[in-house]
Amino acid sequence: MFEKSPKSYTDLLGKTNRIVEGTTITGDIVSPADFRLDGHLIGNFQSKGKIVIGPAGSVKGDIVCKNADIEGTFEGKIQVQEILNVKSKSHIIGEVICGKLSVEPGAEFSATCVMKPHVKNLPNNGQSPEEKSA
Repeated sequence: MFEKSPKSYTDLLGKTNRIVEGTTITGDIVSPADFRLDGHLIGNFQSKGKIVIGPAGSVKGDIVCKNADIEGTFEGKIQVQEILNVKSKSHIIGEVICGKLSVEPGAEFSATCVMKPHVKNLPNNGQSPEEKSA
């Protein structure tokens, strides 16, 4: 009657992956969970969650994610669906597409930036308001 399904190890830990300082990965990472990178990634990263690039971390490649906090170095193209937080000691070089942007004083931000508001899909049968017929 009161059966509980056992939780997986990642559920108990909060579903956060971590690459520690001193580790270098060459290749692409795809993760459905949050990710903290204190090492180095040479390649692309894709997640449905949040990526945190720590103070010692760096990414050279493209990132696609829901949210991002950058304290380290990033070079490439980053697409953040919601909020991108750029911390004071970070270095960003490249192209940024995000919903909302927060840049702390002291950050190096040498990038083109496009901010796109989070668009909610409204059910209107594929028609714009002007195209609706009577």
